[in-house]
Amino acid sequence: MQIKTEGVHAGEFLLSEAPGTRSRDEGVLAPTAVDLPAGQILGVITADSTYAPYDPEAVDGTETAAAVLFNPKPASDEAQLATLVVRDAEVVDTRLTGLDETSEAGLLVAGIVVREGTP
Repeated sequence: MQIKTEGVHAGEFLLSEAPGTRSRDEGVLAPTAVDLPAGQILGVITADSTYAPYDPEAVDGTETAAAVLFNPKPASDEAQLATLVVRDAEVVDTRLTGLDETSEAGLLVAGIVVREGTP
């Protein structure tokens, strides 16, 4: 029997969010060479205001965590629209990609609280 490991499903990292769609916005992801999972922490590239994976070593804006990707996105040579959690939410630490102390602090500034545990 072959065992299949599933990734994080859309929104699976959320513990709570504001009513309606207040916690979410649509944003533009910069082109990416890799698939991005739901729960990927993102920063904003200051040159063009697109979102890209948080990178603590960067100097282009992505060194500051600003959002969490709501659903997985495939690699793409083109920019693509994405649903993002950008405010007023609680998320589970074990379901996030790119989490460190600095990204956790950046998310808190945005109103996204990281909690320990599993959903």
